[in-house]
Amino acid sequence: MSAVTEDHRSPLLGTPGAVAAEGPDAGVAWHYGDPHGEQRALVGGEAVADLSHRGVLRLSGPDRLSWLHSITSQALTGLGAGVSTETLVLSPQGRVEHALHLVDDGDATWITVEPGSVDALRTWLERMRFALRVEIADVSAEFAVLGEPSRSAESSLGPVWVDPWPGATPANEGGSADTASYSAVPTLEHPGTERPWREVLVPRAELVAAVAGRRLAGTWATEALRVEAWRPRLGLETDERSIPHELDWLRTAVHLHKGCYRGQETVAKVHNLGRPPRRLALLHLDGSSHDLPAHGDDVVHGDRRVGFVTTAARHHELGPVALAVLKRSLPVDAELFAVAGSAQGEARPLAAAQEVVVAP
Repeated sequence: MSAVTEDHRSPLLGTPGAVAAEGPDAGVAWHYGDPHGEQRALVGGEAVADLSHRGVLRLSGPDRLSWLHSITSQALTGLGAGVSTETLVLSPQGRVEHALHLVDDGDATWITVEPGSVDALRTWLERMRFALRVEIADVSAEFAVLGEPSRSAESSLGPVWVDPWPGATPANEGGSADTASYSAVPTLEHPGTERPWREVLVPRAELVAAVAGRRLAGTWATEALRVEAWRPRLGLETDERSIPHELDWLRTAVHLHKGCYRGQETVAKVHNLGRPPRRLALLHLDGSSHDLPAHGDDVVHGDRRVGFVTTAARHHELGPVALAVLKRSLPVDAELFAVAGSAQGEARPLAAAQEVVVAP
């Protein structure tokens, strides 16, 4: 993912106490001086998060939904105005390449994507458009994204995408019954049900005014709550080998009863066999040190590497936690260590207790 440009560096970084985020969230605030307080404010519905580094596409034309239906993993024909969903662009081998947060307003389809990925996605979409009646516009310079703890699809500010995680979307008739062989818990018991979330698109010129008088939360807070909810994120939980089954992404992003699309053969084959090679897990980390593993750090069992950390965070109640991708065959009671610094050739092992997300 490309580095943030000055055009997309958030003006909210000028807020007193703001500390800039690094890595994939560069361009917005990591926190505003009180990361645990910001988490609690989000849980209480009393804060808003600056996600203005996310890319935004607007698709218009009468063929837009049927065309996206034919090339991505979700069922999108007949998607009602204001109904939110997500869909994946897969490689021919079924690997996850792009994750699209998508809502249609009846006149256009609005899509938000990970920072730095909008150019690659737009280029691929243009190649796949052929002679269909679809127009693709990158409107990232005109629209910014705000995240907030709500499931309301209404906003006076602009289009709203409501996160469907962890339940089945209206577009996905299969729902949890079809994903039961992967999910460790049913939807009603899933920790993600406690995390209402939506993205509101606002004109970028109105971003500062849109948050006036509201408490701001940084990405430290949003990522900690995402980890708690077992919510996968492109570029962090995914690598060049990732397939949707490993990350429990069949819940909201894949329709198992639609026709052919790129990567569908792998989706169907792995679903029928029930054996994805890896699985997502939550790790509760030893909190006696101030260390925290980074993305890509090893997870080991004895002297054997059995996976890697994808996202680590300090949660206001759970303490240090991390999502990790592990070998599917690893026993659920295996003694594990997350090795902080291993991605840089160091070794600071932290005891890790595994909580199963995708059933082995």
